[in-house]
Amino acid sequence: MVAPFRSVFPIMPILVQKYGGSSVADVEKIGKVADRVVAAKQGGHDVVVVVSAMGKTTDELLGLARQVSGDPPRRELDMLVSTGERVSMALLSIAIHARGGDAISFTGSQSGIITNDRHFDARILEVRPHRIDDELARGKIVIVAGYQGMSYRREITTLGRGGSDTTAVALAAALGAERCEIYSDVDGVYSADPRVVPDAAHLPEIDLASLQEMAEAGAKVLNAQAVEWARRAKIAVHARKTSDPVGAGRETVCVERQEPAHMRAVVGLDRVVHASLPARELRALSEAAGALDVPLLDVAAWGESATCGVPLLNVPDWARCRARLEEKVHGLVLTAGCAIVSVVGDSLTTGARALPKTLAALDEVGAPPRAVHAGPLRLSATIDAAHLTDAQRALHRAFVESRVP
Repeated sequence: MVAPFRSVFPIMPILVQKYGGSSVADVEKIGKVADRVVAAKQGGHDVVVVVSAMGKTTDELLGLARQVSGDPPRRELDMLVSTGERVSMALLSIAIHARGGDAISFTGSQSGIITNDRHFDARILEVRPHRIDDELARGKIVIVAGYQGMSYRREITTLGRGGSDTTAVALAAALGAERCEIYSDVDGVYSADPRVVPDAAHLPEIDLASLQEMAEAGAKVLNAQAVEWARRAKIAVHARKTSDPVGAGRETVCVERQEPAHMRAVVGLDRVVHASLPARELRALSEAAGALDVPLLDVAAWGESATCGVPLLNVPDWARCRARLEEKVHGLVLTAGCAIVSVVGDSLTTGARALPKTLAALDEVGAPPRAVHAGPLRLSATIDAAHLTDAQRALHRAFVESRVP
């Protein structure tokens, strides 16, 4: 429903910007973000800004929790870590006021972010941005705490690591924004993590289907759930570097297309537990994992055997979960210290070249796969985490730098 004020006064296009933790890591950086936000407002947009916690605040808060208990409840972790974004949103609002702008800050719940009842890895069910719409109509810049919402039971929830991206794209969809801009310490999406692969190529444009595969495989530029929202609402996402001058610098434009453009990228996901089990126990594993809110990745079965990966990024209580899974699933073998390395791009599984090329690259660096998974846009191998960096570089040489299909 259109807010009353926006139906009376001239409506400016809405711009949603998201700034990651490195962009708001200290007071000086918050000031630079405030300058950019004020410039966007003066450029003729209604502006909504989503912020992450400052720097490594979330990690520090989780560290404090683990000093108190080796197995902190997920609900209390949500109450704790959601405070980080509240600090960022209030400081940025104060900085904008100091520059003559008019801003107001909202928590996720005040912004109308309604989630399911999961803790530490919740999913957004609905966005009711009525208060945001009202404040935009009054000419204010709205600052929103990312990464958090409120469940239908009125519990504070968080959206999993990288969840501020999801907040931003979901708000852009609910507000009918012109676009969503994601600011971080890199100027867009690359063919690999440039901190791992020095020769990674910048991708000026990428289709959202390929980007979602990259995000689910471990790429950190944009959260996978955020890409889901962008695809569903057909929101254009612009990934940019915070320190680049306004209106200058490179970016990656992420858009939905019927057919993915030909591209290749290599992605690594660390902190993975490899699971092997009898195929007849797959149902028991999926039911037990669902009850514990433990994600499963790349599930595969053949004959009497099955495997999958358990990514631990959003599983803060893995010791407890592991014990429960081993109790519920007969014959389950869990191997820690694993990683998944993936090649992402179209047409990977329509020919016979990609798989042998992948296996040869892994063999080159002494990283034999424990499991291999193939999908329309992704070819993945589970390997020992110690070989992840070398594997990413070898696959990048084979699939990206060689320029051979």
